[in-house]
Amino acid sequence: MRRPTKPVYVGDVKVGGDAPITVQSMTKTDTRDVKATVEQIKGLEEVGCEIIRCAVPDMEAAKALPEIKRRIKIPLVADIHFHYQLALEAIAGGVDCLRLNPGNIRDPERVKQVVRAAKERQIPIRIGVNFGSLPPVGRIGQRGTASRLQDGVNMLPKAGEAEEGSYSVVDHMVDTGLWEIGILEALDFDLIKISLKAFDVHTTVEAYRRLGRMVPYPFHLGITEAGTAKSGTVRSAVGLGVLLYGGIGDTIRVSLSDDPRKEVEAGFEIVKSLNLRQKGTTLIACPSCGRADVDVIKLANTVDEMLKRIDKNVKVAVMGCEVNGPGEAKDADVGIAAGAGRAVIFRKGKKTRVVDEADMLTALMEEVEAL
Repeated sequence: MRRPTKPVYVGDVKVGGDAPITVQSMTKTDTRDVKATVEQIKGLEEVGCEIIRCAVPDMEAAKALPEIKRRIKIPLVADIHFHYQLALEAIAGGVDCLRLNPGNIRDPERVKQVVRAAKERQIPIRIGVNFGSLPPVGRIGQRGTASRLQDGVNMLPKAGEAEEGSYSVVDHMVDTGLWEIGILEALDFDLIKISLKAFDVHTTVEAYRRLGRMVPYPFHLGITEAGTAKSGTVRSAVGLGVLLYGGIGDTIRVSLSDDPRKEVEAGFEIVKSLNLRQKGTTLIACPSCGRADVDVIKLANTVDEMLKRIDKNVKVAVMGCEVNGPGEAKDADVGIAAGAGRAVIFRKGKKTRVVDEADMLTALMEEVEAL
């Protein structure tokens, strides 16, 4: 059962409540470069990205947001860390949501100024707790700086390492989130989303689970600094998959050191694998073995690329022999079982035609298009 949450709207996209799990990303361009940023966002829109976030490191970047928003179709989130004035400028520029880091803006009065401005324009705020920028231990909500080597955070035990009764990283992450939630609630502001991200999967999962029992707000899920497309996708799939399977999570971002379009593609694959979303095509492909008479790996990757231009909720199976072919194809809308010199095309496990190997890709896509 999915965790019940109070929904918020990021632009026209509903997050939480009974809304589908949304998939978002973050631009990797210099936000001050409007042309490059818009081009990247348009590329993300093409692969289905539903919400986009931009870094706002300075006032020039904040002032670029209105023009960026004017030229894109999906909701725009301003990512704010150290300077509350940038949040105020982003609000004035009409962004659809703010991300505030409670580890980097720790003055309650400055947070209140941002909340009042957001409340006036009904702009939601994501409280973005991040392990890498937690406030010093014992100084949540207090101004001042401290070296990460001296703030005590790295000395805290992670999830699974803490002895009973000891203060852990999970405790610190949850307490940091609750501090800022308290400020927002005291101002009668409830357009709230929350994230509690760490690189450590166990810590991330436990933090979300614990806070999920305390507050009604939707969760933005992510494993922070997850890594490259290969390792980061695996780490994110494990962490996000555990949470989503347990009914926790309303919107996700897969953080990868790669093209942000791969983040969106990975995000949709995660939610589709759990039957939480069926946006776009789903590919079933056998891993190949000594029975295969064709290059199944090449065939599957070719079909995968061809399916990216298909905007249909369709499941396609690519099989390399008769052992698994018809059986696996039965679970697909369309399937192909390739053999020596020819291929069998299936619909819902029933053979529709046999074609020459040279024509099998064309025949398969004809069946997909005909659905």
